[in-house]
Amino acid sequence: MFERLRTNRRNREVVERLYGELVALARSPDLYLDHGVPDTVMGRFDALSIHVFLFLQRCREEPALQPIAQDVVDRFIIDVEQSIRELGVGDPSVPKRMRKLAGIFYERVAAYDAALDGSQAPLARLAATLQARVVPAEAGEGVALRLATYMAGMRTRFQATTATAILSGSIETGELGGAA
Repeated sequence: MFERLRTNRRNREVVERLYGELVALARSPDLYLDHGVPDTVMGRFDALSIHVFLFLQRCREEPALQPIAQDVVDRFIIDVEQSIRELGVGDPSVPKRMRKLAGIFYERVAAYDAALDGSQAPLARLAATLQARVVPAEAGEGVALRLATYMAGMRTRFQATTATAILSGSIETGELGGAA
């Protein structure tokens, strides 16, 4: 019984470390200053969603990582709910807002997956997807492509992270926020 409690605590610690790294990446000022992510509540949601998506992509192909990926998504959902409450949304409205935000997250995951499906010009397709969902129209020409390039670089870094590192609670991305 005590061994199970210790294992659960270790798993929570690993998930918290992984999620903390994703949050740190999403808070990189470069995303907001250079890559067109608006510095708004929804912009921050999008920045974090991008990094959770990249983490999910990394974990998808290794069965040993799938449970930890689900735990990180669960942690993301809890964080979003806590943020909604901190913004002053009343208890009766929270489930409705959570359904909406979860829908937005999963819609974005599907859109990013479709853009990166290995077909021709994935970077251009990803840039178009980001322009339609994340980067505001007034951001200027080429901004969505810079964000797509950032995502491609982070994707490469996430893919280079070993399963052992992830299971120990580390995403080896090098410098925070940099594209490859």
